[in-house]
Amino acid sequence: MDEKLIARLESAVARLEALSLRGGGVAESGGDDAAATDPSIVAFDDFIGTCFGRVSTAAEKIGGQVLEVTKVIEQALNVQKELLIKIKQTQKPDLAGLAEILKPLNEVILKANAMTEGRRSDFFNHLKAAADSLTALAWIAYTGKDCGMSMPIAHVEESWQMAEFYSNKILVQYKSKDPDHVEWAKALKELYLPGLRDYVKSHYPLGPVWSTAAKATTSAPSKAPALSTPAPPPPPPASLFSTESSQPSSSKPKEGMAAVFQEISSGKSVTSGLRKVTNDMKTKNRAERTGVVGASEKEGRTSAPSFSKTGPPKLELQMGRKWVVENQIGKKNLVIDDCDAKQSVYIFGCKDSVLQIQGKVNNITIDKCTKMGVVFMDVVAACEIVNCNGVEVQCQGSAPTISVDNTGGCQLYLSKDSLGTSITTAKSSEINVLVPGPEPDGDLVEHALPQQFIHAFKDGQFETTPVSHSGG
Repeated sequence: MDEKLIARLESAVARLEALSLRGGGVAESGGDDAAATDPSIVAFDDFIGTCFGRVSTAAEKIGGQVLEVTKVIEQALNVQKELLIKIKQTQKPDLAGLAEILKPLNEVILKANAMTEGRRSDFFNHLKAAADSLTALAWIAYTGKDCGMSMPIAHVEESWQMAEFYSNKILVQYKSKDPDHVEWAKALKELYLPGLRDYVKSHYPLGPVWSTAAKATTSAPSKAPALSTPAPPPPPPASLFSTESSQPSSSKPKEGMAAVFQEISSGKSVTSGLRKVTNDMKTKNRAERTGVVGASEKEGRTSAPSFSKTGPPKLELQMGRKWVVENQIGKKNLVIDDCDAKQSVYIFGCKDSVLQIQGKVNNITIDKCTKMGVVFMDVVAACEIVNCNGVEVQCQGSAPTISVDNTGGCQLYLSKDSLGTSITTAKSSEINVLVPGPEPDGDLVEHALPQQFIHAFKDGQFETTPVSHSGG
């Protein structure tokens, strides 16, 4: 602690000496100097030096992709510092101007996300933990209670929950293998909790403070529409930090009712593209059509998945009894924390998302989900996984029964308290169960549940045994 204190004092003295040497240049650069030496900016420098230094030290010992993605985190922190200085010199812009100002930070976040794409590397969990954690820096986009974001402190905490799912995997994987990886994961968490969270709490609990004296800036004035032309409605604030490359809205084709209204307002004849229905095309005049539905036609209709048209995303408690989580796409920070043992949780049509259930519930059903992660504490009745593909379910407490039906690719993580769980599978493949090893600090041991069986008729009845694979 003494060395850190001395380093901070030396840094402060160096900044004061630099200011005293500049002398008469205050007229041109005084604003930059004042912003750079603002207590909140100095505190951000200290935050980077103390909290990020530990992450960087661990990454240098590991090297490779872990070091690369750590450098991207450092780049993002430096960009945020520059943005904080710029905000102190700029009037509060509109949403389009805000998106332009925050563009450098968004590009760094996209850079980190790009490292997780393509062929999965051995350090995928490190890359995902780092990339997902960077969304915490988006607290700087908070503009008020109606902006569609959580308040800055809550946003930092929620964003870390996205990354913690992968950070915990690192801790489990390297717990007794490599302490450097464990140190990196722990340091990454402390960078945000309590590091960034405490910084935001101390200096920007209500969001960034824009200048009231500086001139307002506009985003791309040369391309701004004429004043007489009504501007389109601004995009929602949540899109300020996108995980995909930005694309002008004018180049995207209209969909749904928007396309219909666009066609009507274009001045074209609404019926110009319609075909005329002749008498021989009418059902009542076609001899081959009958009132009987054929078996093949019936199968064709029922084979289409009912969730092909996704509805609006939901995360709500219905009638005080049932938590409904539906159509959540790419949401890694879903949390249900206010639940009790009389309530059930129904998860439907979610993709590439992570849900944490922080409390005991009666029943959990995961239905028609893809690449979904669910972490829960205790369940009274059962956890059911139905019609899913590539899901990961972690039980941190106890569960009497876990059933897997018509599912391809399922990873079950059991705690010591849930080793007595009864697991039932039907019409499912690639089911792996990870349980704690015999040693207290040992790695998880993976067991593959059989999906092939041999049925032999002996003594008047069939005997069923699982197929054993040599070397499996």
